[in-house]
Amino acid sequence: MQGKTVLITGGGKRVGAAICRLLHCEGANLMVHYHTSVQAARALQDELNAVRPDSVALIQGDLLKTASFPNMVATTIETFGSLDVLVNNASSFYPTGVGDITEANWDDLVGTNLKAPLFLAQAAAVELRRRRGCIVNIADIHAERPMKSYVVYSLAKAGLVGLTRSLARELGPEVRVNAVSPGPILWPDDETLFDEVSRQRIISHTILKQPGEPEDIARAVRYLVSDAGYVTGQVITVDGGRSVRL
Repeated sequence: MQGKTVLITGGGKRVGAAICRLLHCEGANLMVHYHTSVQAARALQDELNAVRPDSVALIQGDLLKTASFPNMVATTIETFGSLDVLVNNASSFYPTGVGDITEANWDDLVGTNLKAPLFLAQAAAVELRRRRGCIVNIADIHAERPMKSYVVYSLAKAGLVGLTRSLARELGPEVRVNAVSPGPILWPDDETLFDEVSRQRIISHTILKQPGEPEDIARAVRYLVSDAGYVTGQVITVDGGRSVRL
């Protein structure tokens, strides 16, 4: 990763921040996208730039506004001289049961989880081909096994898995495209979505009988970026074995 440049969406906090820290430790320069988490993004930038000056820059943007994506890519290249890796990490997550689904829900959940990764990959394709780079999408185990009352989120992540495979065919052989599919890694910021009983039930369905850590996802991303030169069109599941028991 020495001298490589990574553009990551939603990189300021949670799993995105863990990915940033690990790739930065490996020597990468980072363009960290954020939408509203400005304080978290700036704190992460200060932390990592203290380790290696001028190695992390920030870019703000609403991922529902795809017209801004070419500028996001251009700004990354202008800042660091190249773009080698795109990590589509940002995601909206909330329940949408049948009977309560609105077009606004559809636009938001499909927009952030599926539409944005497609159009951002399209905006970055020329540079990624030039650099023989790669894309890593952050999917979800519920892409394969939909979660009850999360209709739109589940189908959006299923679409992201399909997009991963389609882009691998479209952008190969120059660009590798893969995905990481997390299981119970972090609970949502909205603590009302999963009470303690629900959390323990989910953990009990894992083979390892414990939740994962954001660093587990970061290590999978690092593998796909750094050590998986003959891997494309694949989805790595990181869920403690939960998908085996669903």
